[in-house]
Amino acid sequence: MHCDLALGSVTPVLFVTGIAMQDLLNDTQRRHRGKADAYRLLSACYYEPEEAFLEEDVFGQLEQALMSSDSKRAADARTLGECFRDASQEDLRLDYTRLFLGPFHIRSKPYGSVYLDRENVVMGDSTIAALAIYSEGGFQVAGAFEEMPDHVAVELEFLYLLNARLGGSHPDTDERDFLAALVRRFIATHLGRWITPFSKAVEEGASTDFYKKLADLTRCFVLDDLREPATAAGPQP
Repeated sequence: MHCDLALGSVTPVLFVTGIAMQDLLNDTQRRHRGKADAYRLLSACYYEPEEAFLEEDVFGQLEQALMSSDSKRAADARTLGECFRDASQEDLRLDYTRLFLGPFHIRSKPYGSVYLDRENVVMGDSTIAALAIYSEGGFQVAGAFEEMPDHVAVELEFLYLLNARLGGSHPDTDERDFLAALVRRFIATHLGRWITPFSKAVEEGASTDFYKKLADLTRCFVLDDLREPATAAGPQP
């Protein structure tokens, strides 16, 4: 329940070990905003590599996002950027094509159903389950998107959107709890279950250090998020 205060600015009256509850909430929001940016930037890295990655300082932004989310992986973002700079655009595009597109043999298919469904096919039962969770969170895949809805970039983007909401200025307590639970459930039942075999396939099939490092960083960040205590969603009133 939310009650408007009759007075203007007042001093917080609820404290935990000497820290104002509002300060705790602000810190939690900061971490979620950092997570949101990290998921967004990792998602972008699974699209075709471009010079714009450097022009827009994707890897510098990723390092800052990981620092803001209190992730111990911030230094890995710097290494990832160095790997991108050291490789030629031609080598990166060739590696990207062989890893994720084919056309004859895709070395590491970027779709959850390939790893979660026994038939090893795209658009399987797990894909339908992912779509249901997207809908539960209030999202749907854009009609113009030409890839499968359980593409790794889409699933990372979904976690970006949820964390962006969690990092909003005035999250409602019930909504915050719902969104935090949805993040954990999605990682636990979906992305967290297939990110390891997928990333291993990337590391084994990649020719460039960039994609090997990207796969490792993605796996570590997602699984670190899953291991965080459930109470990290925010302070309770």
